[in-house]
Amino acid sequence: MKESVSPSLTYQQLWRQLVPLYDAGEAKAIVRTVLETRMGLSLADILCDGTSRLSGSERAELDRMMAQLASAIPVQYVLGEAPFMGRMMYVEPGVLIPRPETEVLCRWVMEDKYAAHPRILDIGSGSGCIAVTLALEVAGSQVSAYDVSSVALSVTRRNASRCGATVAAVCQDALHLDAVDDRWEIIVSNPPYICLRESADMHRNVVEHEPHEALFVPDDDPLLFYRAIACYAHRALCEGGSLFFECNPRYVGDIEEMLRRQGFVGVRTRADQFGKLRFVKAINHKKGTLG
Repeated sequence: MKESVSPSLTYQQLWRQLVPLYDAGEAKAIVRTVLETRMGLSLADILCDGTSRLSGSERAELDRMMAQLASAIPVQYVLGEAPFMGRMMYVEPGVLIPRPETEVLCRWVMEDKYAAHPRILDIGSGSGCIAVTLALEVAGSQVSAYDVSSVALSVTRRNASRCGATVAAVCQDALHLDAVDDRWEIIVSNPPYICLRESADMHRNVVEHEPHEALFVPDDDPLLFYRAIACYAHRALCEGGSLFFECNPRYVGDIEEMLRRQGFVGVRTRADQFGKLRFVKAINHKKGTLG
């Protein structure tokens, strides 16, 4: 008995299935990504009814993916990958999907001039996109990635392997780090920074499917992770070492003030590609060692 396969839908019919969840432009982009990545269709094919030439098995696979997308599962989880800094990173539920904004953070780290073989730590590695990128782009670097999630550590190791990077992925809780003096030249972190009250304004695909432990902090303590990581960094960074944060734009000023109180110097901010102040850099100034 032959398996029943639904008739092919046009590109327009496909993206319109997602309009209740996304605006038309985003829905079109998501469906194009699926058709190009999984079905091997070119943009010309997509616009010229190429879906009608899909095989029965391809239509069945497309139906399955469209059902996932219509239930608000992010396209990156459906495809099992997300682009980051010109590479494709493996992703799965349980790790935060890499964002384009975080590429700006990586480029800022890469701009700085460091001594040979800098020791770099990524705290809260998630997919490992930051750690893998820096391991490949900062010459001679020795990169470690900390995360408390076993899923995140597994995905970090998988992305390091698939991209040809050397990254030491270690189980560590960002809120309970044991400081050892002068361990790192660079510490970078994109920790949880969205207050729970902000979730009401977020898309379903994020709130219902991405890991809450990687997204949210208590409403009454938005700097929870920043304080803990800065306290650790003050001990664990070498003299003159750099601390880089990705932040909630609402709290950039508070993070700057906190870093200065903890003894960091040269505190600077940088905007993301959308003009929002999202990144902070600070230099470690150990008491009694400088000026």
